[in-house]
Amino acid sequence: MEARERARRSAQQGAADPALRVALLGAGVVGSQVARLLTSQRDDLAARAGAALELVGVAVRDVSVPRDGVDPALLTTDAEGLVERADLVVEVMGGIEPARSLLLRAIAAGASVVTANKALLAEDGPTLYAAADDAGVDLYFEAAVAGAIPLVRPVRESLAGDRIRRVLGVVNGTTNYVLDQMATEGLDLDQAVKQAQALGYAEADPTADVEGFDAAAKAAILASLAFHTRVPLEQVHREGITAVTADDVAWAARTGHVVKLLAIAESTDAGVSVRVHPALVPTSHPLAGVHGAFNAVFVEAEAAGELMFYGRGAGGAPTASAVLGDLVSAARHRVLGGRGPVESSYADLPLLPASAALTRYQVRLDVADRPGVLAQVAHALAEHEVSIEAVRQAPTASGGAASRAVAPASGTDPLALAHLVITTHEATDAALAATVAALAELDSVTRVVSVLRVEGA
Repeated sequence: MEARERARRSAQQGAADPALRVALLGAGVVGSQVARLLTSQRDDLAARAGAALELVGVAVRDVSVPRDGVDPALLTTDAEGLVERADLVVEVMGGIEPARSLLLRAIAAGASVVTANKALLAEDGPTLYAAADDAGVDLYFEAAVAGAIPLVRPVRESLAGDRIRRVLGVVNGTTNYVLDQMATEGLDLDQAVKQAQALGYAEADPTADVEGFDAAAKAAILASLAFHTRVPLEQVHREGITAVTADDVAWAARTGHVVKLLAIAESTDAGVSVRVHPALVPTSHPLAGVHGAFNAVFVEAEAAGELMFYGRGAGGAPTASAVLGDLVSAARHRVLGGRGPVESSYADLPLLPASAALTRYQVRLDVADRPGVLAQVAHALAEHEVSIEAVRQAPTASGGAASRAVAPASGTDPLALAHLVITTHEATDAALAATVAALAELDSVTRVVSVLRVEGA
């Protein structure tokens, strides 16, 4: 009881301190929720931060546009002037510019900053880290990766005494929703994307999501934190989901997998590899059960073992929750002194190409349905030192789509085709890609239908 009373008195004393001025850059889906929470939870936030948090302005492009939950009197187009009179600056406007210039201006003026801007951090995070370090202010960005899921803080603080080996996860809710609908409802990609747009999960232009740009930015941030090494966005291998077909998703189910767009960052003795691509995940793996627009990330550390973080990876209120958590931390430091964590890039590990990563492939082929074909396929794999884990064969319609005609064996119908599904054992991505190229050149192979990596096994 005494400890509780001391905590209550301390909170009351802190709340009596001069209010900290908060500037908000952006009043969209996330920004409006941040403004709402700052108002509706004013007293609780003051008690937790040690001082009242006063929203002194919201920078927008057009003050005439109504903003849900935002006092019109707070709206301003003078973002530069706003950040220079704030103690704490929250940036949720997105994009590279003017966000970068405004944050650097805020830091130079002595403000601590909180951002949800994954694109900016992935492209030019070191500039912001260095500026904040020189100015002695905080730079927080929990909301930049996986929305409301507490992920950034555990990786850079809770696991600071451990060695992280691998980060594997679903970090884009839009693509996860699309692939989930393809699997559960039998939709094709375009239909699922349109449904995601209708529900507000996807933008009118879904390119950043379906082409993997959003996930790649998050992967770069996570890899930089996990491995204490700067990972530029251009070093992240990126493939989107636009080539994934309804047939791919159906065959995944037949072989005991689901298709997910994965962000994968790994540290080996040779260096660090970071990649984003669609992959087959065994249905027994927890990531296979991540449905809808949810996110989930596996972190594998030497001492801690496997850790999984799961929750809503996007949306106004969930993302605002992460922003407010960072804001309270930064405010506490303004009141009580101290600093949050700074950039850690001491390891400076070599960055490896995706071709060096160890993975497995599932390759689907249309082949001539005649004796000896499987032996030819197996020989091509063996020549590239790739071993076969499993092979499935199914008949395919005569005259199915083919890239070239099949040379008939004596007495064999040239249009008799079979469908082979080959799952390999682990090998380098380079060796597997070379194997697929060799298979495509076999006379007995009419078409390489699909190639997907297998992860999480």
